[in-house]
Amino acid sequence: MAELRIYNTLTNQKEVFTPLRPGRIHMYVCGITAYDVCHVGHARSALVFDAVYRYLRHSGYEVVFVRNFTDVDDKIIKRAQDEGTDSQTIAERYIKAFYEDMDRLGVERPTHEPRATEFITQMIELVQRLVETGHAYPAGGDVYFAVNTFPDYGKLSKRSLDEMMAGARVAIDPNKRDPMDFALWKASKPGEPSWPSPWGPGRPGWHIECSAMSAGYLGRSFDIHGGGMDLIFPHHENEIAQSEAAYGTTFARYWVHNGFVNINQEKMSKSLGNFFTIRQVLERYQPEVLRLFLLSTHYRSPVDFSQEAMGEAERRLERLYQTLEQMGNVTVQGATSPSAASSEVGELREKIDQLAARFQEEMDNDFNTAAATGHLFDVSRALNRVQDACGGKPDGDTAALLVEGARRLKELAGIVGLLQASPESFFAEEQRLHLAAAGIDEHEVERLVAERTRARKEKNWARADEIREMLGRMSVTLEDGPGGTKWRIRPAS
Repeated sequence: MAELRIYNTLTNQKEVFTPLRPGRIHMYVCGITAYDVCHVGHARSALVFDAVYRYLRHSGYEVVFVRNFTDVDDKIIKRAQDEGTDSQTIAERYIKAFYEDMDRLGVERPTHEPRATEFITQMIELVQRLVETGHAYPAGGDVYFAVNTFPDYGKLSKRSLDEMMAGARVAIDPNKRDPMDFALWKASKPGEPSWPSPWGPGRPGWHIECSAMSAGYLGRSFDIHGGGMDLIFPHHENEIAQSEAAYGTTFARYWVHNGFVNINQEKMSKSLGNFFTIRQVLERYQPEVLRLFLLSTHYRSPVDFSQEAMGEAERRLERLYQTLEQMGNVTVQGATSPSAASSEVGELREKIDQLAARFQEEMDNDFNTAAATGHLFDVSRALNRVQDACGGKPDGDTAALLVEGARRLKELAGIVGLLQASPESFFAEEQRLHLAAAGIDEHEVERLVAERTRARKEKNWARADEIREMLGRMSVTLEDGPGGTKWRIRPAS
């Protein structure tokens, strides 16, 4: 295995990755709180860690990947109360919606997907351990973690207690010994879901669930813990404190955090109301367009979501599929003059030979999907240059090279979940989405294209040009070829 380097939030530097167990990686990523449908910010985290998961397995590791569902929480309870139903109904609804969205995005299922309510017993045991060792205290049916008993508190976020106090907007709670102490167990209120515990009926705090679930599947110390940057404080900081205080060992060794999705330089979030759901985006764009858009920026950097940026990602993905389409039609049609394509053929052969190594080098450099996918476009352009230089009539060796290049292109793209459709199905779905977005009748377009074809046969060039202009105003582009006229709709953006 090549040397993989990962940027570790804990140390604020790239480190050579060495798993606890040779050839085996244990990875935990915080999942959703199931109270609403997911937005593009959730999609980024899911797609980033899907690419990481795919690549680690491609690199030869056995990966045990855990992603949880929070299915009991204040937001879920409030939603249930607002709708006059129960928390379980709300959680089930949005876990189902999550799977529908993730399946459409092509996100592979983790090894384990536990729900918080399945680990109540383990959470109570962990809280008891913290109470017995003096790191937690009961108060009025609640149990709080005593932050001042863990000297390393703040080591992940690199904040002082004063900074954390200011950033957390800590609510005054007379039951707490210190304002920074956080709830491990909450006494239940009337009408809320609850479980029996040594401190009375209640439910777990948010932070404790990830410590219990990760320990249950991955052990008390594991390799990679991931999530969005918004989870660094307080969630991940609190996970470290309660886990390391309880077990006296390093919790997670490498912390990986993806950056925000922004709209107008402001973080996309439900609380700000500036968000697009995954479902809204997929009404207009194919799932791989969103995947390419999000993976074309390094995962730690913020990315600005806009229709213009999505349109550009769509056009870039089109070019890759057009390359596959063209190479799929390659046939040996005659000898090619060496002077016409020899330099391009040599360059293409070199790029194909080096593609896998270059792709791997970028992915080994802190999962740099932006640079890795850049090599795919480089090979795509080289394939098209050779095809053009041959005038569409490559000799046998060149044709074989074009076909091999397209195969390698699709193979490497698959590592990050791209180029999973056939060109035919990709363009058919793209056309369907564009027609729906533009409100254009497909049958009317077909009628006009057929009328233009008749006009061309009758050498009525004026009418043929008039129809082309009409179709152009409808954002329909035409491509005349030996097999007839193909048409595609191009959105104005």
